[in-house]
Amino acid sequence: MSAEKQLLGIDIGTSACKVAVFSEDGSVLAASNSPYRVYYPGKGWAQQDPEEWWEAIVRSIKEVLQAPGVEAECIKGIGVDGQSWSAIPVDREGVCLAQTPIWMDTRARDICERVKAEVGEDTIFDLAGNDFLPSYTTPKMIWFRENEPEVFGKTYKFLQSNSYIVFKLTGVMSQDVSQGYGIHFFDMKNLSYNEEMAEKLGLSCDLVPDIYPCHAVVGHVTGKAAAYTGLREGTPVVAGGLDAACGTLGAGVYQPGQTQEQGGQAGGMSIDVDTPLSHKKLILGAHVVPGQWLLQGGTVGGGGTLKWFRQEFGKDMSFDEITAEAEKVPAGSDGVVFLPYMAGERSPIWDPDAKGVYYGLGFDKTRGHMIRSTLEGVAFSLEHNLRTAGEAGAEVAEMNAMGGASNSLLWTQIKADVTGKVVNVPSSDTATTLGAVLLAGVGCGVYKDFDDAVKKTVVITRTHTPDPERHEIYKKSMELYLDLYDHLKDLFGKY
Repeated sequence: MSAEKQLLGIDIGTSACKVAVFSEDGSVLAASNSPYRVYYPGKGWAQQDPEEWWEAIVRSIKEVLQAPGVEAECIKGIGVDGQSWSAIPVDREGVCLAQTPIWMDTRARDICERVKAEVGEDTIFDLAGNDFLPSYTTPKMIWFRENEPEVFGKTYKFLQSNSYIVFKLTGVMSQDVSQGYGIHFFDMKNLSYNEEMAEKLGLSCDLVPDIYPCHAVVGHVTGKAAAYTGLREGTPVVAGGLDAACGTLGAGVYQPGQTQEQGGQAGGMSIDVDTPLSHKKLILGAHVVPGQWLLQGGTVGGGGTLKWFRQEFGKDMSFDEITAEAEKVPAGSDGVVFLPYMAGERSPIWDPDAKGVYYGLGFDKTRGHMIRSTLEGVAFSLEHNLRTAGEAGAEVAEMNAMGGASNSLLWTQIKADVTGKVVNVPSSDTATTLGAVLLAGVGCGVYKDFDDAVKKTVVITRTHTPDPERHEIYKKSMELYLDLYDHLKDLFGKY
């Protein structure tokens, strides 16, 4: 391995950005996180300031460039991944005109119902491969047109989270293929824009940038960006991609049939398929690997549920101490079941009114029961998505886990026991940023191809095999989990 071949990855998360420099073998040479805010100015609103992303990224880039062994001159390429479903309005100079609604934002609910009635729900789905829901980019674009006409009138392009940062680095506006799934005039089969559908939606293909493969070099670090960040002017930057898709690649899932299990702030799964299988209750997008798609389930409840529990009920406890309490409680939590709908829920129920619920509490229950049921509830939401994917014909034998939750042996084992699937855990804690780096490495010639990139960087460190007895217990708990939502969903929307 040449020490001179370094790659820089940027991950635009919901609560913070992560910047990391990797060696050619996937080792992290330096990493930095910088937080930023989520703004909630109204009911159902959740938005962020892309300029705050950029400021945080600049801070983190400067920090990693100060680390021993890291040299700006040795960085051969830069990859950027980002959260889904942004709608960042920028003018011709790339100036951000407004904060962007993020993936949690549901302000466009009424717009979605109207558009589905006017254009036809099936018509949209048949082209885009995804239902017309308020979380996606397209309804947010329409919301700007109808509610912020001055902003919309000045908008040259709507950018995604990663494409905004790529623009800040290179001065080039781009749309990577993996983020196209948020745009409902994006033809999911042909991976191109459809002007006829754009017109039906009252929009235009001119409002979005040209489409690029995720590993394509779209530009190079400008002198201005180099002065801001300390990066070398002229460093190649690839288009990058969706964080979940990059994390899937970084977890070693790059061939049809493989599956990634997401254990970050949010949860879910991504199943690699070589044909665009779709299901109205799931999410279909192009993989960052050419010629492949990802059938995805994205949930609100992931590692963030345990983070919330610790913040509210265990501030003096470490995560290890919290999960140690859960280990004392048997599988099924003695009948305590948690619905992890802490900000509504995405797939497969798509209910912005859904609420978090602990069911089965009593004087005989402890904090440990609540903790374990929290871990199990997130696993149930994963199983719900896997069952739905099965309806579309996507079969899963085993999964590769990623995200902070995969560091918990107990939580990973619970997911294996609930789903009945083998769960492998790769070594990297930074799978998402690694995936962005692998795109840069392939695009810039550090790796011959994606097979070469994954084999050089991704190592499985442990494997969790489901326990048959616990799996049977969880089958009963899963039915209660599903029944609880069915019985409560009308109340969620009423109060």
